[in-house]
Amino acid sequence: MKLWVAFFLVLLSSLSYGSEVIVEHVAFDSHGVTLRGSLALPSTAPSAAVVFVHGSGKQARNMHWAERFAKAGVAALVYDKRGAGKSGGAYEGNQSVSGQNISLLTDDAIAALNVLRKHARTKDIAHGLTGISQAGWIVPLAAEQSRAVDFMVLWSGPVTKVSEEDIYSKYTSDLDGERVPSYSEALKARTREYVWPEFLGTDTDPTTSLEQLSIPGLWVFGEQDGSIPVDLSVQRLRSLIKKGHSYEYVLFSSLGHNNMEQTFSTVADWINRLR
Repeated sequence: MKLWVAFFLVLLSSLSYGSEVIVEHVAFDSHGVTLRGSLALPSTAPSAAVVFVHGSGKQARNMHWAERFAKAGVAALVYDKRGAGKSGGAYEGNQSVSGQNISLLTDDAIAALNVLRKHARTKDIAHGLTGISQAGWIVPLAAEQSRAVDFMVLWSGPVTKVSEEDIYSKYTSDLDGERVPSYSEALKARTREYVWPEFLGTDTDPTTSLEQLSIPGLWVFGEQDGSIPVDLSVQRLRSLIKKGHSYEYVLFSSLGHNNMEQTFSTVADWINRLR
């Protein structure tokens, strides 16, 4: 069945994954290209619906997490990043953290969110954005621009400027460890001043968007994360929480950057408690 709503082509086909999960393949337009993905739905009425936003790299849709969400009662839309999998457009690999590319990926996430807002089974429930790593810059910006986002959840999402994460990850070589340095240590270790390249445009700062939002948010961090400055991110979140924002974070002492498998139930429980 084909259903055109505005610029979105929704519900190309449905597949049953056992008795618990139903998967519908979807397609939607963003900046003149067609992005393709899948919507995983629980067999019963979902408690909420989320779009899963990619981390860095040429990422295709991750059905594992879509099905995990659906089995937890949360509808989840996953999609192939532009230029990856079955999605059209060009993948930006050389300047993936440029202001222009982050803005483009933000618009892609909003376009995916609009699929949930129009779908018969998800249009009348809470809509959220979730993701990992690089999504920490995209999700807050999308939530601010769309204003249709009811909540957000981020795994290892930096609450720092792109430049601050770059300073940190260059110092650590993105290596997790039992003892990772603080952001201050990484900054002091530099032998020359860090200059943000003008050709990259905006040095995205999620705090700017987070200051404007009034929706609940959860951040999941691993204390052994060597890819993002967790200490600085927590410091920023604490400041926002003191200002009255409904943000929460959890910090797992024995986990690193890729911690979704170990902490998924924490996130699913948090989303289900929002009802």
